[in-house]
Amino acid sequence: MTNEAGVVRGPRRTIAEVEQIVGEFEASGLNRSQFCQHKELKLVTLNRYLKRVRGKSIRDGCNSGLVAVELDGADHARGSGLSVVLAGGKRIEVSAGFDGPTLQRLVRELETV
Repeated sequence: MTNEAGVVRGPRRTIAEVEQIVGEFEASGLNRSQFCQHKELKLVTLNRYLKRVRGKSIRDGCNSGLVAVELDGADHARGSGLSVVLAGGKRIEVSAGFDGPTLQRLVRELETV
């Protein structure tokens, strides 16, 4: 398929194909750049697919990408904060009283690296 600018494009992927790619990415443990390089996919395309699938999940009342966590109880009583290990082994540790919105921005930024 050729658009007005003369750029050749392949056929559009179905929503099932997009959901499969997003599922493969989420299960891969790779960051976005690594996954795109491995799949020969443009980063902007993966980002669009993630937004589409995650937005669909929220609209449909499905899981919004959050996962259940379990507290180990070691320092829980003292309110020592928490530690999060992201896909690919990235780790974030925050102390008690951390700023939630700042943590959300940090996680989003780390997911794009």
